[in-house]
Amino acid sequence: TLLRVSKDGFKTDILATGFRAPNGVLVNGDGTFFMTDQEGFWLPKNRINWVRPGRFYGNIWGFTDVTDTSDAAMEPPICWITNDFDRSPGEMIRVEGDAWRSLKGSLLNLSYGHGRIYVVPYEKIGDRMQGGMCALPLPVFPSGTMRGRFHPKNGRLYVCGMYAWAGNQTKPGGFYRIRPTGKPFEVPVGLKAKKEGMEITFADPLEKGDFEKNSRFKVTVWGLKRSADYGSKHLNEHELEVTRRSISADGLTVFVTIPKLAPTMGMEIEYTLKTLSGAMVQGRIHNSIQTLGD
Repeated sequence: TLLRVSKDGFKTDILATGFRAPNGVLVNGDGTFFMTDQEGFWLPKNRINWVRPGRFYGNIWGFTDVTDTSDAAMEPPICWITNDFDRSPGEMIRVEGDAWRSLKGSLLNLSYGHGRIYVVPYEKIGDRMQGGMCALPLPVFPSGTMRGRFHPKNGRLYVCGMYAWAGNQTKPGGFYRIRPTGKPFEVPVGLKAKKEGMEITFADPLEKGDFEKNSRFKVTVWGLKRSADYGSKHLNEHELEVTRRSISADGLTVFVTIPKLAPTMGMEIEYTLKTLSGAMVQGRIHNSIQTLGD
């Protein structure tokens, strides 16, 4: 459960139910929250949640009065996170400080399982949020990363984490400082699913010349089965055809035309793009789609 404790410590309210093993909570200014959760029973994969009070988030065996086991009875996640991408997500944090330039305000997800930091581009369609994750271009940390805070004056990010169970990075613990270098952030900060394809906005401009020739995209989708079993295999995994690639006039937004795009629990977008410096950059986005926008 997500609990709220009064300042004097005498009162505790249950705000939301249906979690299994969340690892940290980000409080938003509008009374909502961002929380990750871990794969297990009734959770076919790890997930990023946009949490609103009074809602149920999937784990029927948690402390909840929900008895309906159907997917329709739970709030869907922003995205399901498949194991090889991040086997155990940690806390989510919002980028603060002008030092981070084009990433300021973006949502980040720390990783206990893989010792990475991911940017989380997302969109709100109607009453729901959907989006995905992409790893920041940082060396892998020797331990898991679980908690992070930005210094209020210099904008540097301080992260701590550990290893205790089921993680790839096995150093017992660590305390890390991440300092922006001033170089461009070649990662997506916006992700929109539309009826014709995917719109991806990057933090810094890309090379526009010969974009069709210099860019490569591979899109794979799959389903998941939520049940009393632990986790889920990928179901009906297959590649979707990309028929066209285009870029906006400012070089920030790419549109990938995918004729057979449809709502999906799991999706991977692998890309190779040319930067303004002439270098080729490769990346991988994992996301979920609940609704296709206009």
